[in-house]
Parts: sequence; C-alpha cells; structure tokens
Amino acid sequence: MTGSYAVLESLKAEGVDTIFGYPGGAIIPIYDALYDYSEIFNHILVRHEQAAAHAAEGYARVSGKPGVVFVTSGPGATNTITGIADAMMDSTPIIVISAQVASPFLGTDAFQETDLLGLTQPITKWSYQIRKAEDIPDAIARAFYIACNGRPGPVVLDITKDALLNTLDYQYKKCDSIRSYIPDPEPEEEDIEQAACIINSAQKPLAVIGQGVLLAHAEEEVKSLLEKAQIPVASTLLGLSALPSDYPLYKGMVGMHGNLGPNFKTNECDVLIAIGMRFSDRVTGNLKTYAKQAKVIHFDIDPSEIGKNVVPTLGVLGNVKETIPLVTEKVKKASHDEWIASFAPLEKREYEHVYVKEVEPSQGPLHMGEVVRHVSDLAGRDAVLVTDVGQNQMMGSRYFRFGKTRSNITSGGLGTMGYGIPAALGAKIGAPERRVCLFLGDGGLQMTLEEFGTIMQDSIGVKIILLNNNKLGMVRQWQELFNHQRYSFTDMANPDFCKIAEAYGIRTARVERREDLDKTIQDMFSDDKAFLLVAECEQMGMVYPMTPAGANVTDVMLEK
Repeated sequence: MTGSYAVLESLKAEGVDTIFGYPGGAIIPIYDALYDYSEIFNHILVRHEQAAAHAAEGYARVSGKPGVVFVTSGPGATNTITGIADAMMDSTPIIVISAQVASPFLGTDAFQETDLLGLTQPITKWSYQIRKAEDIPDAIARAFYIACNGRPGPVVLDITKDALLNTLDYQYKKCDSIRSYIPDPEPEEEDIEQAACIINSAQKPLAVIGQGVLLAHAEEEVKSLLEKAQIPVASTLLGLSALPSDYPLYKGMVGMHGNLGPNFKTNECDVLIAIGMRFSDRVTGNLKTYAKQAKVIHFDIDPSEIGKNVVPTLGVLGNVKETIPLVTEKVKKASHDEWIASFAPLEKREYEHVYVKEVEPSQGPLHMGEVVRHVSDLAGRDAVLVTDVGQNQMMGSRYFRFGKTRSNITSGGLGTMGYGIPAALGAKIGAPERRVCLFLGDGGLQMTLEEFGTIMQDSIGVKIILLNNNKLGMVRQWQELFNHQRYSFTDMANPDFCKIAEAYGIRTARVERREDLDKTIQDMFSDDKAFLLVAECEQMGMVYPMTPAGANVTDVMLEK
C-alpha cells in the first residue's frame, strides 16, 4: 500500500475515530486515501488550522483520548503552532500530522516549505520527519506512545509527499516501550514512608490538586487519601472538576482569582500536599513568601517539575494513581475539624464582599458571574464548561458548578484567546452525550469566529454564551487597577453577533434584563442544537478576589 494508506491504517490500529483537519497541496494524497475511510473516521473540516489543534485539545481533554490533526505544509503547518504550544503547556495529548514537500526539494525553499521540526521541537514532546514510506507505521506507533504516556503532550510528524505516494509492505505493531524514555518512574519506598510520616504529623494539612490528577484518572485515589486523613483540598485552574464542587472537603480554587480560604490557608497550613500540579506563578504569587511555614510534599510524574519553582520538603516521583494509594495505606485516620472550620470566616467574608455582589445583584446591568451561575444551575451536573481567556475564563472557573470529572476545558499555561470556540466543538465531539457550555468574551470570539462554519457544517450542538461588554475586559481591568485608568485600545466596536450566527444557521438570543435570563437559558437548552446567547453585561465589571501579579497570596483585593 502507499504511505497515505499506511497513515490511515495506523491511525485505525490506534483506535482513532475523529480527525480535525484542513486539506492542501502536499497532503492531498492522505485526503485522497481518506475518501475510502469515510465509514471509519469522522473528519471535521475546520476553517483554520489553529482551530484544528485547539479542537483536538478539547476532544482530548474531555474524552481522555489523543486528538489527531491533519494539515498541509507551509502555512497549514505553521498555523497549528499556537495550538501545539498550548497543548504542551497544558499537557494535552495531540498528534499533528503534517505533509511536507517531497524530500528532493527539502532545503530549497520550495513552494510551501517550512522547517516544521525546527519550529516545533521546543514546544513538543517529540517532533519527527518521515522521508520513507516504510518508516510511517513505526513512527506513528511511537508518536501515540510518547503523546499519551507519562506526562502527556503534543507530537508532530512531518511526512514528505514522496513518502505518502511511495509504497511499502505494511505491518503495524503498537509501541509499548522506548529504551530512552521512562514515562512512569518507579516511586521510592523511602519517599512513600516519609510522605506518610509527614502527613501523619500534620495538624493543619492542605492539599492542592492539579490537572495531573485528571490525566492519571486518580480522582478516587485522591478522595481516599483526603477522607482517611480528613484533609481540606483546593484546586488549580486546570485541576477543576477532578472533584465535584460540592465535595465536602473541597474549599475552592487557588491562584490569582482563587478563593480566599485556600489562598490564605496556604500560608497557614503546616503541611502542603501538592498533587499533580506545577506551582505556576499564577498559583504561588511571590515565591519568597509562598507557604514558607509549611512542609511541602510534591507528588508529580515529571521530575523536571519537582523543585522547579517551589523547593519541596519531599518530592515523590511517579504516577499519582500509583503513589497516592501507597501513601494512603500508610497514613493514619485523622480528624482536623477545628482546622477545617477555620476556613468558614474567610468563606463568609468572600460571600459577603464578592459573591453577593457578582452573582446575586438586584439592580443594574447583568453581571458575568450571575450569567455563569444561572447557566450552570440549569445545565445540570454532567455539563462541560469550556472557556476562552480573560474575565470570562475567571468568571466561568469561579462560578460554574462541576458535578463530573473532565468537565473543565480551558487554556491555562499559554492563555490563548481564540481557544474557546474550537475547543468547545472538539469537546462536544469527544462527549456528544454531554452539554457543552462555552463562555467567552467579544474579543476571543472574534479570533476564531470562522469556526461557526464548522459548527454549521457538522451540526455540532455547542451552547455559546457571549459575555459581551464591548471591552477587552481583563486587560481593561489591569489598566484600571495598575495603569491609572489609561484605557489604551481596550474598547471594542462590535458587530451584531446574533446576525452573524444566524447567517451560519445557529439559533440565537440576546438578553439584557435579569428577569429574562432563566427563560432565555431554558430556551437555549430546549434542544441539542448549537445556540449563541449574547448576554449584555456591565462594561466595567471586575473579577474579584484578585491577587496582583507577584504579590503574596494573602495580599488579596476584594474591591478597588
């Protein structure tokens, strides 16, 4: 068979069912072969290659399976770079398969030739060029193994056009090991013993969970540890939904716009247990004052993360699905009722100073948090939250209620505006039985607005809630707080978004009055078709609490 058919047969062997892509000259051989695989693969024709990468991310994050992307050489390949970098920062397994000019033309600046390996090696787990048809099966097997094992991430395969056209004797063998790659380090028994000893001695323990818990499918294992030792727990942005929002020991989100309780208690606890998180600057604030009173135990699968930002008392290397149960076996049952009760005054303070104002206003224009909570309450416990980046992201993360794991799809490390629409359509394809609720702002929506065409063509039933304030809201908030209200280029003159959506066959509604909010949301959920709800929100809204960049986690602003 030809190399093109070998690509598709290899993907079939790996259980791939969905491909996000956009054809072009160099990749025509694969698309010609794909014509014969219409019963096997669901190919989603995006309108821009960046969207293909983000859609693959959304698909992977909600389904737990790697996302696959097809793009052509040159601009098709370079358009995926933002999505690849986003996947690398957020440990999302995607495989980007790009066609390349024929091997005799490499290095000649041929039409639509770019050095994709040089561009992507710093932002991938593995980037590899295939120049011979017979190398295709083995390279694809290795790509899936590398992308999905250990700390997940993106892989790029750049295949020359002659490799796609030439023939090979096809055989496929899944990859189950690579000599130089140890994806799941064996935990040290001494580390397990020491971790249990530190936790047993704790009087004020606090756990912080990250996306590593979701990636390892270790939600139940973490619960067992928390409940046995009665440890209150908080989440990073990407760790949201690993535990239900109403889980008794759950105390909220940490970070710049996190909850008062866990942020303040980070600097009061005597043992900080970090599970599958990377101590990003948005979580720690000023590292010189972050949790200095605490013994820190850091559980992670990636040795490069342990000690990178916060030097722990103890690093426990390994897959948390394996290491956490080993520690739980050795941990004693404990009670920390008084410590847990000490969160209550902070929760009350946040409720009175922030929540009531944002979620339960009685007059004035709609608030973003108010819209998020009403949508969440009516969407049901199985709903998936997708956000773009900005105030909409923080409002969604703070006020959406999670009932099921793998329910939070957002761009964390890279903070990519334009992520929302393609990630949402990818998430809906990855979990068609679940409601997918996308919150985004008028800035982010217009960065990937073309994907309304993908939603239309494939009848993808995403529920899009535009929190419209005619501003680049988060930048404007920073300008207001830290740049003396010098609002430089954050006002936006916007089109009629409802008319645009209607042109794509998407049902729409606009809501301005809070007395109409629930009725409009119920209409949005009356079927499983795509819907754009434009919520006209206050233009000068602020996301609080807020810890300024580089400040101590306890230096929290509740108002201007």
